[in-house]
Amino acid sequence: MKKLLKTLVLALALVLTFANGTNAVAAEPIYGKVVDVLGGAPVKWTLYANEEGNDTYALVFHGTLKSGYHGYPLSDPYSAPIFEFQNGTLVGKMVETLKPEEVTDEYGDKVKHYHGQMIFVQRIKAEANTKITGTISTNICTDATNQCQQSSFDFNITLAPAAAKAEPAKVEEKAEEKAEEKAEEKAEETATETVVAENNGAEWMVDGIVKGETLNLVFSHIVTAAELEAKPAMPVISFEREGQVIETIALRDSEIDYEGLKAQDTLRLVTNGFKVADLGEGVAKIGGNIAYNEAEYSYEISLPSSEEDATKLDWSSLITAILWGFAALLTPCVFPMVPMTVSFFIKGSQSPAQGRFRATMYGFFIVALYVLPIAVLILISNLAGGSNVTNDIFNWLSTHWIPNLIFFAIFMIFAASFFGAFEITMPSSLVNKSDAGAEKGGLLGIFFMALTLVLVSFSCTGPIVGTVIISSTSGGNIWMPILTMAAFATAFALPFTLLAWFPSLLKNMPKSGGWLNSVKVVLGFIEIALGLKFLMTADQTYHWGLLDREIYLAIWIVTFALLGLYLLGKLRFAHDDKMESLSVKRLVMAILVFSFVVYLIPGMFGAPLKGISGYLPPMSTQDFRLDGNPKNHNTQVKYGDFLHIPNNLEGYFDLEEAIAAAKEQNKPIFVDVTGHACNNCREMESYVWSDTKVTRLMSEEYIVCALYVDDKTALAEGDYYTNENGVEMRELGRKNAAIAIDRWGINAQPGYVLLTPDGQSMVSAKTMSYDREISHFVEFLENGLNNHKNGISFGNGAFSGNVTKK
Repeated sequence: MKKLLKTLVLALALVLTFANGTNAVAAEPIYGKVVDVLGGAPVKWTLYANEEGNDTYALVFHGTLKSGYHGYPLSDPYSAPIFEFQNGTLVGKMVETLKPEEVTDEYGDKVKHYHGQMIFVQRIKAEANTKITGTISTNICTDATNQCQQSSFDFNITLAPAAAKAEPAKVEEKAEEKAEEKAEEKAEETATETVVAENNGAEWMVDGIVKGETLNLVFSHIVTAAELEAKPAMPVISFEREGQVIETIALRDSEIDYEGLKAQDTLRLVTNGFKVADLGEGVAKIGGNIAYNEAEYSYEISLPSSEEDATKLDWSSLITAILWGFAALLTPCVFPMVPMTVSFFIKGSQSPAQGRFRATMYGFFIVALYVLPIAVLILISNLAGGSNVTNDIFNWLSTHWIPNLIFFAIFMIFAASFFGAFEITMPSSLVNKSDAGAEKGGLLGIFFMALTLVLVSFSCTGPIVGTVIISSTSGGNIWMPILTMAAFATAFALPFTLLAWFPSLLKNMPKSGGWLNSVKVVLGFIEIALGLKFLMTADQTYHWGLLDREIYLAIWIVTFALLGLYLLGKLRFAHDDKMESLSVKRLVMAILVFSFVVYLIPGMFGAPLKGISGYLPPMSTQDFRLDGNPKNHNTQVKYGDFLHIPNNLEGYFDLEEAIAAAKEQNKPIFVDVTGHACNNCREMESYVWSDTKVTRLMSEEYIVCALYVDDKTALAEGDYYTNENGVEMRELGRKNAAIAIDRWGINAQPGYVLLTPDGQSMVSAKTMSYDREISHFVEFLENGLNNHKNGISFGNGAFSGNVTKK
């Protein structure tokens, strides 16, 4: 309740701060001046005011923090910035428009810090042409050692009516003149002066973005009216390493189109990418020079730490792989071999220590035999064409109709085998050769024993291995298939090693019997349910319309109902033993299965089924809903006749269309990088997007643009897209995937980006991915909205550098 009240108070303050909407949006801001009294402060301030009417103004203090430093919010009792005003009547309390980051300090306490920037707004009442003066006292500390520097700033701003377009106020007081002299002396001593691209300045900012193996630099500059008149030439930007200029950076544009620019517009120039590996080992910072309009600047940017990998571990895939590894042990192909193999190592060794070592190596070889083949394939593809080629291969495996239909057929065939229709085995010649090799002594014999187990157990583990690999290929991390296979193989091999170390545990193992065939049959039913996912993926990406949501659910309901009857003994297969009585275990399992069936039934009538939404076709394929079928508002937009946005949201499926609408309505753009085969996307839509606050923000405050990266629709020739490597994309999905990687470095789904109305930069410094915490998503949307209202934007990169004027 306390948190809710605090949020409401902050929201009310922001509304009051930016009230009187028509005037506030239309009026030009009034700029003031902030002087660093002592010089060398690790924070630079920009001051401007928005006229609200009735002699009331909103003063906006925008602090840009030096890289490696942090500031504090107003709530900090010791280090909060202090603002003092010499004249004017303050209206309400000062408001913070950005949310500070919560971190743990050296004492283990939770504290809040600002990084990059901090923005404070104070409403003040004063007559027009009143000059407001005051001071800012700050305490800014380093991230590494928490060493703090106290700084003092004098500010002044003349509240002329915005229509007068007053220039930044000039300092007139003697104290201010002295402060400027000190600052100039400081600048002369250091030969450079750190500058910030203020909203009315003529300076530069630099952002960086690493996309896979490539680094791009984005140079931003706010154009002045004088520049528009003079039309200076394209800036010359050089790049240096270790103090030596090594090249002049090639820019994507050969000239500046001044005809399309207005004063205060942001000019952005993006470098052609170059390989991060070419920078050399241990390079943490890079930089160079900018020559533009008879002025020279130097820039420096710190590269992201290698520990901040752009890819993330998919923990759900790893945990699922471990569970599948343990499940594979319970199959009739594997379980009887556990006690026999362990007994061989114990009794066939000269000592217990030797037996344990041999069993450990046996487990190691099992893991290696499962992991090495997939690892070699990934390494070869990665070395041959880089991570992009590997991702293309994974994308093809997970979305193209050929592998999906093949996997669907394999799952159905294995399910029939599990039910006893026929037996699937590896060629006997291959198994016999491996078994013969196991008779050799030493580690080579142990290796062939492990190979024999892998081959013999193929009839039970084959579909499980396929599930593990395919489920881990859509996350954007090219190493996930290796990691998930290692997790599966480790769980699969662990009992062999563990029981050899602790042989007394063998006494507690259940004996082989008819229950193993029951496990195999249960896996057969699960194979049918899981196999449908591959058919659904092909159906969605190619828009065949074969497997709508209710058809999919009907098959699942029947499949699991038959599984429940089997567990109760009402359904038997040829290899099953006759069940004289129902055990408690089977009864509990039957209750769970039938409960799941009951859970599925409302889905036939439109229930969201959030718990499994990631494994079902989207709600848009549902033919009948009790609450009425949602209206597709997007049939008139490009690709809207076959693509959908959930929760009845209006939006676009083409970025250029979305940008045009955003410019017209002056709204930021919410980009959803999604896919038909993306389980996590469906979960986010079901769990998070369905929240009323999220839906309201997306529908009322943003232009929504859904970019499907796996759609196979062929593009018209005029819609082709050429990526940064010069490859032409002729399919809608490939085009959207290339845009996501080229512009925002996103190669996994879901990915969420908030853009300015022109689509050229972001109103949130970072993108967002899979996170089912609704409050985090709301915070992401609200921060972007506040930045848009305050004219704050970021380059298409998550890290920024410093520009210094020579």
